Amino acid sequence: MHQAEDWTKLLVEVIAAATARLPEDVTAAIRRGRSQEAAGSLAAMALDAILKNADLACSERAPMCQDTGVPIFWIHHPASLSTGMLVHACAEAVRRATAQKLLRENAVDTLTGRNTGNGSAPGIPSVHCEEWDRQETKVELLLKGGGCENVSTQYSLPDSKLGADRNLEGARRVILDAVHQAQGKGCGPGILGVCLGGDRGTGYHEAKRQLMRRLDDKNPVPELDALERRLFDEANQLGIGPMGFGGKTTVLGVKIGTLGRLPASYFVSIAYLCWAARRATAVVSAKGDVTWPS
Repeated sequence: MHQAEDWTKLLVEVIAAATARLPEDVTAAIRRGRSQEAAGSLAAMALDAILKNADLACSERAPMCQDTGVPIFWIHHPASLSTGMLVHACAEAVRRATAQKLLRENAVDTLTGRNTGNGSAPGIPSVHCEEWDRQETKVELLLKGGGCENVSTQYSLPDSKLGADRNLEGARRVILDAVHQAQGKGCGPGILGVCLGGDRGTGYHEAKRQLMRRLDDKNPVPELDALERRLFDEANQLGIGPMGFGGKTTVLGVKIGTLGRLPASYFVSIAYLCWAARRATAVVSAKGDVTWPS
């Protein structure tokens, strides 16, 4: 596959898979949360509605949410593929997916306030291409909605108000504060993608990249794995619950990565993702065969 048209068609399929199908690991996490909520509670009813909505979206091949978000593509490709072609194919795929009602017309011109009408605008979609030594191409897509983006946040350590120093304990404190401040907004239960380090821009990017991880994976760094598990338990003890209705299911997962930082800066970037974790991955072999890792 070297033609832009072939890639555009594939990318529309990737968008269709992301917008209408809730990943099975996320569905399993929601069901586990539902089993822990009291029968007849607002939390239980909210999770029941979420699961019903996800089933309907999948069966009807329709968007799970009216806010289909900013499409964020990460593409790893061999040197034989043109980055410019891939970027163009992503933009065209978004326009076609919007015309097919797989995505909603969510792109707005910032200066005029007018909807562009085709789902694309400067910076939408967000495309990140990286060349690698393999012959296959890996396409990853995250649809990041505006409601959950609004409660994403960034801290600069030390934070005297929270007693947070420049260490993992300080990071733990500000991440819990972010969950508390969200108070169920952003369509909770949410998933936290976190980056320790980096600058203000790269930190947020890596935090969103963490959201592509499966909820049931294990962080290869022991210290971060322990922190992820601790934060998951502690966040779900805050009593915020789904949509802020109270309960035991405040977050579905916590995923943490790190980047290098300057001596003067220690940022903790937190990308909050709503329960509609709309992500999809496709791997294209050198012969053009496509597989869909879960």
